[in-house]
Amino acid sequence: MARFTFRLPDIGEGIAEAEIVAWHVRVGERVEEDQQVADMMTDKATVEMESPVSGVVVELAGEVGDQVAIGSALMVVETDGDEAAVSEEVEEQVEAENPGVEAAEEKPSPLQGRGLGEGESSSSPAPVVQAPLPSPLPASGEREQKHVLASPAVRARARDLGIDLAAVKAEGDRLRHSDLDAYLRYGQGQGYHVPHASRAREDEPVKVIGMRRRIAENMAASKRAIPHFTYVEEIDVTTLEAMRGDLNANRGNRPKLTMLPFLIVAICRTIPDFPMINARYDDEAGVVTRHGRVHLGMATQTDAGLMVPVIRDAQDRNVWQLASEIGRLADAARTGKAKSEELSGSTLTVTSLGPLGGIATTPVINRPEVAIIGPNKIVERPIFQGDEIVRAKLMNLSISCDHRVVDGWDAASYVQAVKKLLETPVLLFAD
Repeated sequence: MARFTFRLPDIGEGIAEAEIVAWHVRVGERVEEDQQVADMMTDKATVEMESPVSGVVVELAGEVGDQVAIGSALMVVETDGDEAAVSEEVEEQVEAENPGVEAAEEKPSPLQGRGLGEGESSSSPAPVVQAPLPSPLPASGEREQKHVLASPAVRARARDLGIDLAAVKAEGDRLRHSDLDAYLRYGQGQGYHVPHASRAREDEPVKVIGMRRRIAENMAASKRAIPHFTYVEEIDVTTLEAMRGDLNANRGNRPKLTMLPFLIVAICRTIPDFPMINARYDDEAGVVTRHGRVHLGMATQTDAGLMVPVIRDAQDRNVWQLASEIGRLADAARTGKAKSEELSGSTLTVTSLGPLGGIATTPVINRPEVAIIGPNKIVERPIFQGDEIVRAKLMNLSISCDHRVVDGWDAASYVQAVKKLLETPVLLFAD
């Protein structure tokens, strides 16, 4: 038997450490080579870590929410093979995939509370405390959860509560926290039912970690540093909605069009006359960069929290291309498959709640950008056209701006230009 220390490889350019957002193994559990063992989050993305060896887990580096430095021990596995052979083989593999990061570099181990017995050898010289290994999970427990569609946060909560995800009913295409709540509240596998009266729940302290912590830090920094102001305008999208319906009815194999691709085209077409909107402000250097290309951030709600995948060169895409890219990026973000480069570099952001959009919103700017645009839901109301009252489809459009860079007059003028295109949608397709 041999012990192998799996050290956190370099998972992103310039990344010094990563946060543990989910463990998929426990001490005492057997893992196989290439099995997913942990989810690690950097500033840009969540990365799935896979075991380079097979064996039994004897140590893990900390708890969910802890930070692990690149090159530090993430997990120790007791393998079946010869220690030297295993270390040499895995070291070559890790070095090939992550130049500069050694698989078994001699560094003090940060692993906590679970260690090697007296006289046993390890690739890490850190002092450890001997502890009995817990029994592995039953076959119907943790291993079955891997076949259920659920976010790392949902899996972690289910594991902490001892819930087998295979026994939980999902209301949608994947399990969410609300499904766990229903399972805990209404019978735990005996069939769900709606109670005649609501029952009080126990207080539930939730540690702010992972994506939720990143969002909290970014939003707080944005509100502290940026003097926001919001302007809202009403837009008549009756004609645009009729055009959208006709295009969808004849779309063939192309993706279905929502309002968002049309709005993005309008945003991009008006940017050349209002370059201060498509900009980033480096307040430490005192420099505002007005970008010639529109790399549009698209705020997307996921089980892990709000993510902002980026549509590159949005100004060069038509409505069909935008619809396809919106669908691809949203799916990648929600399934955790978005690449780090797809989650950074935006110059302007759009945030939409779709049918939940409300009457008006005051979105928070995605720093260091200087503006964020938020379409609200479309409602049908009577309006006057001359002396007649007609039915119209109306949508409020919100824009929040950094008042250090964008004046109120400029923001209002920009939205009026967007409004003109959306209310006369044939102009969206004119050269």
